[in-house]
Amino acid sequence: MQSTNLVSSFAEIAREKGIERDTLQIIVEDVFRAMIRKRYGSDEAFEIIFNPDHGDIQVLHIREVVENLDLEDPVTQIELIDATGLDEDFDVGDEVASEIDISEFGRRAVMTARQTFSQRIRDIEKDNVYKTYYDLIGEVVVGEIYQIRRREVLVIHNKVELLLPKDEQIYKDRYRKGDMLRAVVHDVRRDAGNNPQVIISRAAPVFMERLFELEVPEIYDGIVEIKKIVREPGDRAKVAVMSHDDRIDPVGACVGMKGVRIHAVVRELGNENIDVLEWTEDAHELIKRALSPAKPISVTVNDQLDPPRAKVVVRADEVSQAIGRGGINIRLASALTNYEIDIYREISDDEEDVEIGEFADELDEETLQKLKDIGCDTARVVLELSIDELVRRSGLDIETAKNVVSIIKAEFEEEEDES
Repeated sequence: MQSTNLVSSFAEIAREKGIERDTLQIIVEDVFRAMIRKRYGSDEAFEIIFNPDHGDIQVLHIREVVENLDLEDPVTQIELIDATGLDEDFDVGDEVASEIDISEFGRRAVMTARQTFSQRIRDIEKDNVYKTYYDLIGEVVVGEIYQIRRREVLVIHNKVELLLPKDEQIYKDRYRKGDMLRAVVHDVRRDAGNNPQVIISRAAPVFMERLFELEVPEIYDGIVEIKKIVREPGDRAKVAVMSHDDRIDPVGACVGMKGVRIHAVVRELGNENIDVLEWTEDAHELIKRALSPAKPISVTVNDQLDPPRAKVVVRADEVSQAIGRGGINIRLASALTNYEIDIYREISDDEEDVEIGEFADELDEETLQKLKDIGCDTARVVLELSIDELVRRSGLDIETAKNVVSIIKAEFEEEEDES
């Protein structure tokens, strides 16, 4: 009776945890065999018959009948006198199968069996969670926010805890307990206790890709393909797309009538500014498109360098657009095209300009590099920026920025005096 109750409790736990019938059978047999080994030293002389549907189990002790006084191993053998006490028809050489009551193992063994079973179930649950979410890497899930910490947000999805770390969040997002959150499964790891950790992300480019798939049927159906996405989450992104059907405009398909499709993505991403451009294998043309909204006049690439570089000339009034606030446009364009892009202002025939590198005698290397990083490759480009804008974009302190402008202005004043 006690064995039936124990097995029934095992079966109930398994049903609650969604453990399959075959798996339950293996676990129960393993648990009972561990009890047998603990008591008898070996489980070879025992057979376990388990019916998971009814919760019935029999533990049979199978021993060979030997002559009286010839008993060598009481685990595998039984004397004839004891065997005939069970059934008078037994003879030497026969096998005797006697059922063991679980109470014979003792209360402590039963408690250990319960603990072992529960641990096995927990291990299976951990493995199932790991496998389930590992297969979901790159897919969107929707869960409920249940805890907000300084460095992470915890989300519940199908009774599983998901972790949204700070560096996978969109910095503009505001979280409230009980709100529903959409994110992409980014990674699945195991901690020191072998517990699965499911990492989700709203900052990964693949999250934006999945959102476009949800909003743009042509992408979901494979007619329009997203070739590459680069993002600075919450601020700006560039999405390069191509069409596998000449009749379909890939950019128009992504934007939608009156922008309805792309606006749905933008809203989900905290009003992130998204530029959609058509992909091309022509590096010159791709760089031009990537620098939108600026319209470059010329692009000269040097593929011999590592990484390759591109010199881009734009109209004077489009330098700021090409670079973008804080240099974001040029950074994203570089990431999309895999070219280090240098922006140059168009110089008219009657206008003099000086490359910023010519000031190496008066400006240190770090300052020159900071200017180049924001596209200020010539003196005139620097002078087009206010002191405040130069400080904000380059990261220079205000005194250094003033010194830079002063040195450059002095250069042009000298040229005017000479002329």
